[in-house]
Amino acid sequence: MTQTITPRVRTLVLLLLAACGLLLTTAGPASAHAALTGSDPQQGVVVDKAPDQVSLTFSEKVALSNDSLRVLDPKGKAVQQGKPFEVGGTTYGIKVHSGLPDGTYTVTYQVVSADSHPVAGAYTFSVGAPSTTSVSVSGDTAGGGVVGWLYGFGRYMSYAGFIVLVGGAAFVLGCWQRGAGVKPMQRLVVGGWLTLTSATLLLLLLRGSYTGSGKVGDVFDLDLLGNVLQTKAGAALVSRLLLLAAAALFISVLFGAYDKREDEEKRDLTFGLAIGGTVVAAGLAASWAMAEHASVGIQAGIAMPVDVVHLLAVATWLGGLTALLVALYRSDAPIESAAVRRFSQVAFGSVVALVATGVYQSWRQLGSWSAFTGTRYGQLLLVKIGLVALLVGIAFISRRWTAQLADTLVRQNKRAPQKERVAASASGSGKSKGGGSKRAAQLARQQAAMDTARQKRTRDADPNRFGLRRSVLAEAGVAVVLLAVTTVLTQTEPGRTEEDAKAAKAASSSSSSSSASAGSGAVTLDMSFDTGGTDGNGVVTVDFDPARVGGNEMHVYVQRPNGRAFDIPEVKVALTLEAKKIGPLAITPDRIATGHWSASNVQIPMAGDWKIAVTVRTSDIDQTTVSKNAQIG
Repeated sequence: MTQTITPRVRTLVLLLLAACGLLLTTAGPASAHAALTGSDPQQGVVVDKAPDQVSLTFSEKVALSNDSLRVLDPKGKAVQQGKPFEVGGTTYGIKVHSGLPDGTYTVTYQVVSADSHPVAGAYTFSVGAPSTTSVSVSGDTAGGGVVGWLYGFGRYMSYAGFIVLVGGAAFVLGCWQRGAGVKPMQRLVVGGWLTLTSATLLLLLLRGSYTGSGKVGDVFDLDLLGNVLQTKAGAALVSRLLLLAAAALFISVLFGAYDKREDEEKRDLTFGLAIGGTVVAAGLAASWAMAEHASVGIQAGIAMPVDVVHLLAVATWLGGLTALLVALYRSDAPIESAAVRRFSQVAFGSVVALVATGVYQSWRQLGSWSAFTGTRYGQLLLVKIGLVALLVGIAFISRRWTAQLADTLVRQNKRAPQKERVAASASGSGKSKGGGSKRAAQLARQQAAMDTARQKRTRDADPNRFGLRRSVLAEAGVAVVLLAVTTVLTQTEPGRTEEDAKAAKAASSSSSSSSASAGSGAVTLDMSFDTGGTDGNGVVTVDFDPARVGGNEMHVYVQRPNGRAFDIPEVKVALTLEAKKIGPLAITPDRIATGHWSASNVQIPMAGDWKIAVTVRTSDIDQTTVSKNAQIG
């Protein structure tokens, strides 16, 4: 006879699932790790002369497609030409048709950040004077719509499947080895494997449309699927599927050959399964770490293994909690007190690892205390911390019920052999009655079923067991909501990136305002050089006009120490913004006259303290590079 879950429990579970669905539905499009930090022309600016190209700068490297950058005229007609290209560092550009007429132009972008999330947006600039435009920029989002919702649901289910698969198998192998022969426990772990496999296949199919058009009809586009397989996210999903094949073999051994072994024979197999299972579980966790937030940003080499440990700790704790819940509610076989105690110890260790890795991840993704309340990522993280604290509090209550239940379970386990002997005696006496042996066996089975049902009623009526079941169910309910918040958190732009983007935009806006009020300006740099050869001394002067973000005129003058023009064969210039890891942006000026070199429309993508490096070659073998820093923008 199988214990059924009460209507009250069903209602609670449905409410929790509905709350999680609401969280996923209202999460909106994914806000990714990459953020737009600058552009040329800048947002909302009015330029006198139409630009030859439009460039955008992001907070990190992004992946481009042929349609990633578009420039639309006031009537919505595309005026870009060619494919998007990398200008340098994290700046990307697109050429536009020459001689654009006056009016307001709209720049739209849709790229994929290094942590696999789509990033989209739009802004406007004007040539000559602003005008009305038929282009709407409010609907430019990425990862939204039906495909975005399905992708978020797939991510949630993949996390849930991973937790149940890894945590359930760890609970059986490390805490309750008798559970390998319990049907509900087998169905739980196999269900976790099926959920993770199905969700991974769903994500693989949705990936192309999710990061591109967002259309449901593109889900089964084989060309898009082929493109996805060449990306980091696609490789991670394929790796996960291959590891799931190995996990299927692990499950078949755990619930097959392992369950049939005697206790003495299980020891060596337990060790082998533990090693193999840990390797597969770590590989599955790495399929998230290698393609998401942990793989980019500061200290990525440390963050990825830390993320693997974090995911394994979550799975061991919450997945084991789910397995314990199944053992308490659905299993006919009584779970031993030692198994509950072992899981309590394992859960405590998992919580310690979870807290340690979580503190590091929080520091890495936030960067400041103000980001806790000033960014969406920080606010979600506060909710997650509160849920974890609540979960730990309920777990403490569960540990108290576990201690009180231990003596009861020991007494029940001692009485079980005596009941089995009585049943065996009744069965033996029935067999001695010749023709009535079949009837006696049937009566014995009925009696055994009645005894089992009576034993379960007695066991379930125990207040200690009832309290443990309620507290574990409450833990599971909080864990379901915690998983939903975590899923939304992994799709949210980290607080450190959001604050850096805000600061960069504020600096860009401030420099633009200063330039507008001060009018045209210029930066002049004088640098002495010595190429080391005969007649290799001189002074190089570099002028930038108007020395602000966008197009600039650059003039280079090379003179001898006495002030006369120096006739040299070559000059090269490179610009680097080290604070933002932009550059070096190489510039090869044209020779205008003896000792005079010039380059027009030199693009400065972002305001900052730029390093100006000039390479001067005075002969075929004699050259040197000198540099100075200048505030531009």
